[in-house]
Amino acid sequence: MLGAEDERNGWRKQLSMEFQDKVLKCIDCGADFVFTAGEQLFFHDKQFKNEPKRCKACKTKRGSALGTAAPSSNHQKVETRTVCSQCGKETTVPFKPTQGRPVFCRECFQTRRTAAASA
Repeated sequence: MLGAEDERNGWRKQLSMEFQDKVLKCIDCGADFVFTAGEQLFFHDKQFKNEPKRCKACKTKRGSALGTAAPSSNHQKVETRTVCSQCGKETTVPFKPTQGRPVFCRECFQTRRTAAASA
C-alpha cells in the first residue's frame, strides 16, 4: 500500500510529465527564454495564473530597480539594540523597531506567542 507521501510524489511526477518546456519571449529585451516543465509545475502548485513575462536577467534587473530583488550574499541583516517592552532587558532584534510599537526580547516574544496560540 502506498503512503500519502508516495502517492503525492507519484501524482506530482505524473503531473510534471504533462508539462513540457516552452520557449517564451521576454517583454523587456525580446530574447527567448525557456519556461521549464519544472517551473510550470511550480506555477501550477502555487496556483499562479500567468506565465512569466521576463527572462531571468531582466527579472533580476527589474527587481533591483524596484528594490524587490532577493538579498545578495553581501546583504547585511539589520540588528538593532533595544530594550524589551515587557521585561526591560536589553536585547537585539533583526529589524528596525517602529516608533510607538512594543518590542520584545526572544523569551517574552515566545511567551506571548504561546499564550496567544492557546487562547
